[in-house]
Amino acid sequence: MRVAYLDCASGISGDMTLAALIDAGADLAAINAGIASLGLAGCRIVAQEVKRHGFRATHITVEHEPEHKHRHLHHIVDMIDKSQVPAAAQQLAKRIFTRLGEAEAKVHGTTIQKVHFHEVGAVDSIADIVGAAMGWTQLGVDRVECAPVPTGTGFIEIAHGRCSVPAPATAELLQGVPLAPSSVDGELTTPTGAAIVATLAAAFGPLPAMRVEKIGYGAGTKDFAEQANILRLLIGEAAGDAVADPSGTTDQIVVLQTNLDDISGEMIGWCIARLWEAGALDVYTTAIQMKKHRPGTTLTVLCPAAQVEAIEAILFAETGTLGIRRWTASRRKLVRSAHEVETPWGKVAGKLAWIGQQASFSPEFDAAAALAARHSVALRDVYAAAQQAFAAAPPPPRP
Repeated sequence: MRVAYLDCASGISGDMTLAALIDAGADLAAINAGIASLGLAGCRIVAQEVKRHGFRATHITVEHEPEHKHRHLHHIVDMIDKSQVPAAAQQLAKRIFTRLGEAEAKVHGTTIQKVHFHEVGAVDSIADIVGAAMGWTQLGVDRVECAPVPTGTGFIEIAHGRCSVPAPATAELLQGVPLAPSSVDGELTTPTGAAIVATLAAAFGPLPAMRVEKIGYGAGTKDFAEQANILRLLIGEAAGDAVADPSGTTDQIVVLQTNLDDISGEMIGWCIARLWEAGALDVYTTAIQMKKHRPGTTLTVLCPAAQVEAIEAILFAETGTLGIRRWTASRRKLVRSAHEVETPWGKVAGKLAWIGQQASFSPEFDAAAALAARHSVALRDVYAAAQQAFAAAPPPPRP
């Protein structure tokens, strides 16, 4: 599996992403041909080598004729659909613009159909996103991972006036994304960069296990006193367990945990039920001894990054806790699929888990329990019959 890692110590923007892709080997001539087909008068990408704090990198500029247009999402989608940009890159570019449109619509209290793109609807932003989409597809990346994202500090001027960093749309796009601290006075991550990360990144954290084949350096326009304003892109083949045993998939989740010593078991049970409804991946409790020898409970929740805010809101509201610990964890999952087997009492639904080409079957409790109750047989007999039926049948094909 071909993996790309965005090392964004100085943030990420559309032009930095495109520059890093070109520096890593994306075909600038082909990208310019695709951008030329969008119908943007005189638009083309110019790349040059620059230095940032002594490090070389590629910097791009978008040359185009002056214009003063505010576009809606459908205008941009129409331009992309009518272009000669390859189909895969068209789809990716439209996904990025849709994420941007959803964020802009939310912060302005309107619909995605009505929202005006201001900065991100300008020629240079369109060229950055479409060019980056072409670069990603040219380099044949299967999975994108990203470092925690710094946003910078201070204030910036946008079409709606002065606002603090991160800009509203940037903050909206980065919900659930791990953020890195930064003391740089300025905007490190732009809405365009945040949209690329939110659309492409499957996981956030340290550099994954991989054999690096290419490294691209994309320079931002500003030259900061504190650090090199560079986005580093590393591309290569996944290494380690993912290569040795391709049956598994990896992702990242967030672990939320709090200690409770002044709440009843019924309240904890109610909270757990709400956490499941909110999309928790797993919830469990651990008996602990707290200060002054009070017995307590550790409540632990595993959830996707996108659900962190909703899960934390439930924990604060239902438990009265004063604090929640939070960290990101990588996990490995076996490939799974739904499966049914026939027993003497009827069908039992369950799940298959694959290790290589070998599958194991786990009956679903609710399905087995329903048959046991209906036919007045022991639950363990239903489980045993389900396993025997699976073992006797021809092995199903791996998904």
